[in-house]
Amino acid sequence: MFLTKFFWNRELFALEAKSREIRGTKLELNMDDNTVEVDCSKEPNQLKFASNFNAAVSFIDRHLLEGRADKVAIRTNDEEWTFKELSDCVNRYGNHLLSIGIKPGERMMMVVRDCPDFVGMFFGAIKAGIIPAPVNTLQRTQDYNYLISDSECACFVYSAKFAVTLEPALKASNHKPAHVVVAEEMAEDARKASNSLRAANTSHMDDCFWLYSSGSTGNPKGVVHPHRSMICTSERFSKNTAGLREDDTVFSVSKLFHSYGFGNAMTFPLWVGATIILSDQKVTPEMSFEMIEKFRPTVFFGVPTLYAQQLRAMESRNPDLSSLRICISAGEALPGDVLRRWEEKTHTLILDGLGSTENLHIFISNRPDDYKYGTSGKPVSGYDVKLVDDNEDEITQPDVIGTVWVKGESSARLYWNNPEKTAATMRGDWLNTGDMYFRDSCGYYHNAGRGDDMIKVGGLWCSPFEIEARLIEHSKVLEAAVVGHPDEDGLIKPAAYVVLNDVIDATEEMEMALVEHCRDALSHYKYPRWFHFVEDLPKTVTGKIQRFKLREKN
Repeated sequence: MFLTKFFWNRELFALEAKSREIRGTKLELNMDDNTVEVDCSKEPNQLKFASNFNAAVSFIDRHLLEGRADKVAIRTNDEEWTFKELSDCVNRYGNHLLSIGIKPGERMMMVVRDCPDFVGMFFGAIKAGIIPAPVNTLQRTQDYNYLISDSECACFVYSAKFAVTLEPALKASNHKPAHVVVAEEMAEDARKASNSLRAANTSHMDDCFWLYSSGSTGNPKGVVHPHRSMICTSERFSKNTAGLREDDTVFSVSKLFHSYGFGNAMTFPLWVGATIILSDQKVTPEMSFEMIEKFRPTVFFGVPTLYAQQLRAMESRNPDLSSLRICISAGEALPGDVLRRWEEKTHTLILDGLGSTENLHIFISNRPDDYKYGTSGKPVSGYDVKLVDDNEDEITQPDVIGTVWVKGESSARLYWNNPEKTAATMRGDWLNTGDMYFRDSCGYYHNAGRGDDMIKVGGLWCSPFEIEARLIEHSKVLEAAVVGHPDEDGLIKPAAYVVLNDVIDATEEMEMALVEHCRDALSHYKYPRWFHFVEDLPKTVTGKIQRFKLREKN
């Protein structure tokens, strides 16, 4: 059997004192605690956790033991932190949070901009046994009122730039957190705390952190993840599927509070010892080009909407993207036409995949050595995936649409305060994702939308994504979303909301051209009966189209 021991060598560690000094940081670690073994003799690799396990040690402390103390861990436009400085910050935050009276097991809600202190605060809480719950920084006052009440958090931390939106929510909420702190003030106080902290006694299945679902189908739900979830996605997807490595520099436009950006811009690079590039700027094609040209990342994480916008911007700008060796996409299925055009323009592959907040990150994906245009790829090693029909029977034949169920070690334990949704989604070891897919004869999974996005036309199921993908292949279409709409007889037909490259093209002639464009490549019943030319589409912050908002307009 071939075992790879991550984090440190047992024999070497046994020769050291139990409390070890590394350039002024006291590491209080037991050599039998906080380790994970990866058995590489099996497929998939088997993960074995120590009985006493705290994820902060895996992602933060081990880099000092493995000789990365002086390596740059995080870069921004204004700051640069080494792994040693990050470790000190994590310990100081953990000590400070405990000192102000937050107890292990209590929740700390974070509305914090993307910056190094976000990482320090997040892992400092985890190391102290406190449960961080980062949430969307772009929401409305009423949304935060809901989140504060729903979470029943003991501590609420927010960046000063969000005060105008957040303070009225705190005032109106029927739940009053015991500790309400401005993040910049907490950072100053934390810097006065000790940089030595022994990790809380936790296990790999104890509650570690929360994320809130994106709300693409309604109110966000608190998704409760154990310590092992971050380890699993980082090992299974980032290392073994995408191939991230220590010499990479990683930039993600998706923000840290969301499961996609959370992995891309924090846990994935920390797992392999790579360098993180962070920005709290508004995401635009120009911003992404400037960051890539300045910091020269080798790995770029984007979303389909941004890739399409970048391609449009490249018509008048020629950014230097030569540092990129691989690009990754998720959040919404990537149309094959966008992938083809990106590869032609940049000579770089985009790996598209399917993930979820409940499963923390991507569990179906294309690979650098195994990909197919217009698909989400195949199951990531370590995950079982099946398609089920309306009776929850497994679909085994190809090209039949069903609901994706997934089983893997990164799944959430439950939805907070929502036993009905937990029971409907978390079915034993399986997660019902609600995503509709079909599997072709070669094993590649094709997106068909979410269950509540599917349209039944003339008794036949119709995928909005298939129609949208065809629409954006038209040279004058930038984005498109398709929903069901009743005709004059009350029968459901596809209706298209279209963002054009140029608004002057929004004419009846364009509608007819798009009808013919769809009829040329789709089944006869799938073409849109109505076209609405709009300036933009409603989306979550990660770029998922919120079709339910478009349905509400009908």
